[in-house]
Amino acid sequence: MSNTIYIGYNFKVKPLQPATEILIAELGYAGFESFVETEEGVTAYIQKDEWNENILDDIYILSSDEFEITSEFNEIEQTNWNEEWEKNFNPIIVDDVVSVRAPFHEKPDTKYDLIIEPKMSFGTGHHETTYMMIQHILKNDFVGKSVLDMGCGTGVLAILAEKVGATKLDAIDIDNWCYLNSLENVERNDCNNISVYEGDVKLLKGKSYDSIIANINRNILLADISSYAKCLNTNGTLYLSGFYEEDIPIITAECEKHMLKLNETIQKGRWVSLKFIN
Repeated sequence: MSNTIYIGYNFKVKPLQPATEILIAELGYAGFESFVETEEGVTAYIQKDEWNENILDDIYILSSDEFEITSEFNEIEQTNWNEEWEKNFNPIIVDDVVSVRAPFHEKPDTKYDLIIEPKMSFGTGHHETTYMMIQHILKNDFVGKSVLDMGCGTGVLAILAEKVGATKLDAIDIDNWCYLNSLENVERNDCNNISVYEGDVKLLKGKSYDSIIANINRNILLADISSYAKCLNTNGTLYLSGFYEEDIPIITAECEKHMLKLNETIQKGRWVSLKFIN
């Protein structure tokens, strides 16, 4: 993959929210695979082989009167990506217990020290949804549990779940880059109980877990909650994030159809993370 050429689009967005999140979702459906939120909007990346000059024609938000969105693009060698995120990636500490840092950062004095090289994957802990999922893992009992990290991104949540005592873990992502990046990060953090897979919810057939972690987007969660419910063990827990406070009713209603009860809510800004039990 070292010779892969990417097209990078720099979008300037006014006002930033909710336009940036909508834009990222639409770009994802169009084939863009990686995103970095900036102070002015978002930078989005697509492999040149998947790109065409009309790629933005079906991005509906770009024609919305509610937002002002401009963009420019250029070719990027994938090997330049490390320089891009190293400029902006600062270590974070969650509840004075967990640190998430890159290999080049100094080791902090925390109980759990996660070394994540995100490259083009989502999940450094900086986004509110990842941060809240880390909080859920810290607040709940994972000792001896079997765990699924669905839409694992960098693998950070599966890695933490093993660190706090989970003994059998699957980490799944549909994106090849995330799959490869998770494999690297699992090895980097000396994890021995995590199996990483490339694919989607179809991989869950015949599987069962004590806890399921899914930090994806609202529409994918709504489509996949039934599959999560089927492979959740008795007295199991389902942790969901990737959506806003106003989405709580529709997410909760879908979970209730499958006998999953809302048990705990964490909120950070407009973002929320929910815990359900069966």
